[in-house]
Amino acid sequence: MIPGIVFPAWPCAPRRAAFRVTALVLAGVSWCGSPPAGPPGIPAPALARQKAFRIAAASYEVPERLLLAVSYLESRWDAHRGVPSVTGGYGPMHLTDARTALRGGPPAPSEPARQRVDEAARLTGLPGGRLIGDPDANVLGGAALLASYQRELGLPPSEDPAGWYGAVARYAGTDAGPCFADEVFAVLRTGAARVTDDGQRVTLPPSPSPAPPDPPERVWFRHDTDGPDGEGRKVECPRGIACEWLPAPYRKLAGGKYGNHDLAERPRDQGIDYIVIHDTEATYAQTLKMVADPAYVSWHYTIRSADGHIAQHVRTKDVAWHSGNWYVNARSIGIEHEGFLAKAGAWYTEAMYRSSARLVRYLAKRFDIPLDRAHILGHDNVPGTVPSAVSGMHVDPGPYWDWAHYFALLGRPFKATGGRDGGLVTIRTDYPRHRPRYTGCGETGRDCPPHGSASVRLYIAPSADAPLVRDIGRKPAGEPTYDVYDHGARATTGQQFAVAGRRGDWTAIWYLGQVAWFHNPAGRPTAVGAEGFVVTPRRGADVIPVYGRAYPEPGAYPKGVPVQDVLPLQYAFPHGQRYAVGLATRGEYYHAVTPDPGDHRIVRGRAVYFQIQFGHRVAFVKAADVRVLRSGATPAR
Repeated sequence: MIPGIVFPAWPCAPRRAAFRVTALVLAGVSWCGSPPAGPPGIPAPALARQKAFRIAAASYEVPERLLLAVSYLESRWDAHRGVPSVTGGYGPMHLTDARTALRGGPPAPSEPARQRVDEAARLTGLPGGRLIGDPDANVLGGAALLASYQRELGLPPSEDPAGWYGAVARYAGTDAGPCFADEVFAVLRTGAARVTDDGQRVTLPPSPSPAPPDPPERVWFRHDTDGPDGEGRKVECPRGIACEWLPAPYRKLAGGKYGNHDLAERPRDQGIDYIVIHDTEATYAQTLKMVADPAYVSWHYTIRSADGHIAQHVRTKDVAWHSGNWYVNARSIGIEHEGFLAKAGAWYTEAMYRSSARLVRYLAKRFDIPLDRAHILGHDNVPGTVPSAVSGMHVDPGPYWDWAHYFALLGRPFKATGGRDGGLVTIRTDYPRHRPRYTGCGETGRDCPPHGSASVRLYIAPSADAPLVRDIGRKPAGEPTYDVYDHGARATTGQQFAVAGRRGDWTAIWYLGQVAWFHNPAGRPTAVGAEGFVVTPRRGADVIPVYGRAYPEPGAYPKGVPVQDVLPLQYAFPHGQRYAVGLATRGEYYHAVTPDPGDHRIVRGRAVYFQIQFGHRVAFVKAADVRVLRSGATPAR
């Protein structure tokens, strides 16, 4: 209850949900028509999001901090401009409407939880359009739903959040409800605070919340499941997370082909250096159909938007076909996330971010993968293997994936590691407030709705009126654009670049063999200082090649394994420029062209490569072509 506020009877309100007239005016919420008018000549003030949670919680006798935690896991308290998530969820409480879900077809009859807007409308008396478009009403609807689920379980409206565990699990609307509830209680323990996408500051203080009960109806997905051949398989997921085995087929096809992955023995036969983050550009159901097609490609995991549920398709020891770069495929794990790069503002849910982060932490610890942006790549950071492949490389998860938040969940937030003279910068935008212009989310050429972004725009001079830098691989002809799918003039949060200059509020970096400027004002910085190792061309070299894969030298290939050409990409790395080093590796090639693992070969060379942050994508240079320096050092002539 709210101290000092009396709740008299209100004839049209649900049980225990009546407000004093002044509270209704403040909230701007109408349960019986229009809100009561304020004093003459004085408009009713807007209600801050924090107050909306307080009033909604008091009206339905839901613990306020529990309501805040549920909403945080659903949306991080954002309004999302009234546009739906991929599963048709709206507003801070993610009230779902199956009629607008991006599923490519009508909802299944077995999905009543996807129609929460109608249920909330029945409970509150508010029209569905108001629940969708008004964030304050949306919060009220979410509170009404939680209270309803608590009553259906035959439980009293306890002030202790632990007493609401079953209602929270039901709020997820899926069979992964217990995992959703566990994450809600994790948020209660850690607390949270942020400014939302519509400028509202919301705070949930941390609290030593008691462990919730383990209800008898709680069911976990089994971690010991059977593979298609009847062999016992363990789903490779952290405990306490909903995860199931839905295998990708390994099958011979016509014409000597096979699909859709390769059997291997990683990390025993070759190391795993990368985890690649994808979005599906399809619904969860459509994605599962694709990965079940033996003639299609594959990936290791898919994560569902609604609740963070994980399906594993390929064992981590095996090589999935997911990144468009065979060298990266052989040394990576691919994770698909249900969502769209730009479609209609279909946003990534907090439940999916948190589930993904738990999975990545588990995999990184198991395979000793560093948690940084040189090893945790977006699909849009994977390089083309040869010049002809560069323009067709995928661009997901795109500028709307919140890398700063994701790495905070990984326990590796991006922080300054050097001063102004450190020689490097780490891109780090203020995601909710950083809203650069993009086009192409709907009609070609039209501006996308304003939206937080993890990327900065890059220009050839320190001015927003200057032309964008060119990516000759991405667009061999034509000018760069502001299209959301055109990342050739963008740098993204977590990526590190060598500083090439500064002028006022602008910082220059070396990028794709050229100088690129981005806006980096002191009052609202888009990057932080860093220091580390960089490479520069060896003495006497005017320009050196860069590569899209780190393959062995010709002499390393045994008889029967065709030599793979090490073709440089169409870019140049000129004398005097520097690029941040991500990792060092010896050349390696995984030869697998038949379905018989006995025919597979791993070729290891002597040549050493450095992976560098060359543009939006990483690239490789040969160690013999470069010198390694501390980023702030002045090279000797």
